[in-house]
Amino acid sequence: MDLVLAKAMREDKDNAERASSVFAAARGRLPGVGRIADIRARAFEAYERVGLPHRRVEEWKYTDLRVLMRDVLLLADTPDASALRRAQVAVQQAAFEGAIKLVLVDGMFVPSLSDLAKLGKGVAVRTLREVLESAESDAMAGLVLSTTADAMISLNTAMATDGVVVTIAEGKALRRPLHVIHVATASAASHFTRSYLHLDDGAQGTVLESFVAAESACGYQANNVKIVLVGNQAGLSYLRVRADAPDAVNISSEIIAVGSRAKLNLFDTVRGGAVSRYQDFITLAGEGAELSVNGVNLLMEAQHADTTLVVDHAAPHCVSRQNFRAVADGAGRSVFQGRIIARPDAQKTDAKLTMRSLLLSDQAEADNKPELEIFADDVNCSHGATSGGLDESLLFYLGARGLSENDAQALLIRAFLGEAIEEIANDSLRGFATAQTDRWLKARR
Repeated sequence: MDLVLAKAMREDKDNAERASSVFAAARGRLPGVGRIADIRARAFEAYERVGLPHRRVEEWKYTDLRVLMRDVLLLADTPDASALRRAQVAVQQAAFEGAIKLVLVDGMFVPSLSDLAKLGKGVAVRTLREVLESAESDAMAGLVLSTTADAMISLNTAMATDGVVVTIAEGKALRRPLHVIHVATASAASHFTRSYLHLDDGAQGTVLESFVAAESACGYQANNVKIVLVGNQAGLSYLRVRADAPDAVNISSEIIAVGSRAKLNLFDTVRGGAVSRYQDFITLAGEGAELSVNGVNLLMEAQHADTTLVVDHAAPHCVSRQNFRAVADGAGRSVFQGRIIARPDAQKTDAKLTMRSLLLSDQAEADNKPELEIFADDVNCSHGATSGGLDESLLFYLGARGLSENDAQALLIRAFLGEAIEEIANDSLRGFATAQTDRWLKARR
């Protein structure tokens, strides 16, 4: 036992030293001085104290990054002309038709691949680097402040090189969807982005976010944090697609506050990457706020995907619905952790959480962990989780009517996932999410 403990302590020390060298090498490239630099230094110290999350950390017990990720890689170089050409091809393949593109390549915003000239009135887009290097950087320091104790968010605070800062003015609406596209071109490197989205009171918007890899990009690590403020009576539809390289690591976090009588519709799809974690910390801060957050994990081979959500009902008369589906083939492992909190003042809370997993092989695994923390006495809260395989009788029925085994399975998988995809409020986004499912099913054949 003493030998095991000594080995673990030695590994912790080695990991900390390697992380320190990564931060030291990156410091000259990180935007912001003065207070911003101090915030970064404190954030890295907070990360260094705990290191990569592991199974002894309750929120990360199913996703041990000390095993799955092992080390933090050096920051990717600034993309050169060759990298930008490869990124352009990836953007063309990933782009949502009719959307306004905002493109980040290896953690750096690229104006030449973006559509800044197409923004309408009342919509402003700046880069995080621009904001942090401007005279107002101290006033904007909150963009890089950690607001949770999560180690990976602290690491992002220390290392974020760029991102987009989007504001939609009061009562204004996006004429066309925004599509934030993260492209990885560098192999065996890391990139860190932090973005900020603010919808003022009564504003409306539709936003997509995609993570893709350029040709030959492999073995990279992406760490992305987004802070979202949805004002009173505002409305936001947000769809995220993670289609990273097969051996990539993607850790994405969102910190969201929703105002009074505002509506937020979120959807997340995973169909790429070796290891991914999507963690959301959502506070329903205003009375009568409505939240719909849904997603699907599409896994094969040895992919590991973790979706962890905390929905905090902090005001009365709020409604939240969480509906998640996972399909795991091969040795794929899906993790869903969902926690609903109803604060003492959150009377008349109406919250429901559903998690369902479909396992297509004996090696596939699903870990579902729903939780309720109720501190109010007049609420309607429920949760449920199930796991199982395809119905053999239905497969036999479809086979008897001429469908091949692959076609029969695909039909049942589409029906299973459709329950979550149908929760997407925007018709165009729903079609985009369905196309991701079709691509995964095609790759599975």
